[in-house]
Parts: sequence; structure tokens; C-alpha cells
Amino acid sequence: MHYIRQFGIILLISLVGELLGMVIPLPVPASIYGLVLLFLALQLRLLPLEEVRDAAHFLIEIMPLMFIPAAVGLMSSWGVLRANLAAYLVITLVSTLLVMLAAGRVTQRCLRRGRKQKRKEASCHDAA
Repeated sequence: MHYIRQFGIILLISLVGELLGMVIPLPVPASIYGLVLLFLALQLRLLPLEEVRDAAHFLIEIMPLMFIPAAVGLMSSWGVLRANLAAYLVITLVSTLLVMLAAGRVTQRCLRRGRKQKRKEASCHDAA
């Protein structure tokens, strides 16, 4: 029964995201609004993680199944894709590298900030 409750919470937040997608005139998918709302609710502790943890783990476990229809769609569109395959490969390679670069830079900054904060806390404790 707790799975149904947890799925209900996730679906409710997704519904609010869909409603925001209809109201806000930006070219952002409604699912992104839902993800941001769920993230903020968890970060601000408005929604305890335990309230959605089990359902979230289940959804992550079955996520590969969700890509099967998209893969089949790509296979059935091979004739259209083949004409521009080189362009699609270049776009995929460049965007992947940019995402990896951005993620690496953000991670490095977060790690440096954490180290600086630990040093500052250590110097405060030594001074006391």
C-alpha cells in the first residue's frame, strides 16, 4: 500500500509540473517542471525522502524498459536518419563532450568549495 501512496505523491508533483507547463509560456517540457518541483521539495525538506524513496528506486530499476519504444522508433526511422547520419553523430559527440566538460567543472568547483570550507572550519576550531 505504501508504494501506491508514494507513486501518488510522485504523480501529483508531475501533475503540478504539467499544469505549470501549460501556464508558463517557456519552451520547457512540463516534466522538467515536475522534476524541479520534486527536487526543491526534497531539498527544502517539504517532502521527506522516505515518502518517495521506494517508488523512486522502483522507477529507476525499470527505467531501461522506458527506452525500448524510443529505440524501436529510431530503428523504424532508419531511412530518414541515414541521410543525415554524419551530422547526427557530430552533434551527439559535441553535445556529449560539452555535457561532460560542464559536469566535470561543476564537480571540481563543488569539491574545491568543500575543501575550503573544511579548512576554514578547522582553522576556527584550532583558534578556539
